[in-house]
Order: sequence, then structure tokens, then C-alpha cells
Amino acid sequence: MGENDRGPLDGPGESDRPRRRIQPLGREEALRLLGSVALGRLVFTQQALPAIRPVNHVLDGEDIIVRLSDGAAVASLASPTDGPQTVVAYEADVIDPDQHLGWSVVATGYAQLVEDPADIARYERLVRPWVARSMTAVLRIRPELVTGFRLTCVPADVSSALCPD
Repeated sequence: MGENDRGPLDGPGESDRPRRRIQPLGREEALRLLGSVALGRLVFTQQALPAIRPVNHVLDGEDIIVRLSDGAAVASLASPTDGPQTVVAYEADVIDPDQHLGWSVVATGYAQLVEDPADIARYERLVRPWVARSMTAVLRIRPELVTGFRLTCVPADVSSALCPD
């Protein structure tokens, strides 16, 4: 194949890079991975447009728990337990920027403010804010849909120096 015979995705050095594949994750594995990290992104609607905020979290069973600062845009969207439910998404990932290997998980479900004082006190101990702001609310996300994928090397590339064992 001559230099001008490359395919549309073959640039200089492309053949030297290991190829990747995407492996879908099941719900259980996706939630396990989500629980293994402390930082994610909360996706919600603000003034009819998508908004994203980085937040730290903890998993309680399958529920994603985050604390909200005073005046947080998402706090006004989350309903009390007896009100209408608000749909949000939560995403977290760990992808190595050099090797391009890792995973990503998205959980979509309903967000509600936690109102039980005992639950609030417990979550305040479990989810420590990363910023110096007053955190007055606790948000529980009950995921209905959990999807994810893992980026891996294709089998022929496993021996490559860029793909770990």
C-alpha cells in the first residue's frame, strides 16, 4: 500500500498504535466501578439546557449520594420525597490519558432530596465536601438505567508495551 492508499483513519504512525475495543459493562460491574471512585459529573437541566457539575459521591447500595452547596442550581430541581421526581444523569470514568484504556459509567435516574435527619447525618459523615462551602442538602439519585463500557486492547495487541497485562 502506497502513502496515498491509506484509509480515512490511517494517519502517520497509526499502525504503530494498539487498537482499542469497547466492551459493554453489565449493571452490577458498572455500579461496582462507579463505587470505586469518589468523583463524577452530575448532569441535569438548567433553564431548559443541559448543565454538568463535578461532584464527589458515595454509593449506598445502588443509590448515588451527593451533597449540595447552598444555592446549588441542582438543589432547586430536586424534589422532596413526596413530590414529582426529577431525571438526572451521573457519569464517572477512569481513562488513562496515555494508554487510552479504562472505563466509563453513566447512571440515569431520579433525584430527590434526602429528608430523613438520620440519613442526612449519616451521609454528611460519608460524603466530605472537597470545597470550602456550606453543604446544606443531600441528594439521592436512584438509577433506573446504568450503562458503561471498558476500553481494552484487542487481543493481538495485548503484548504491546502500551497495553498492560
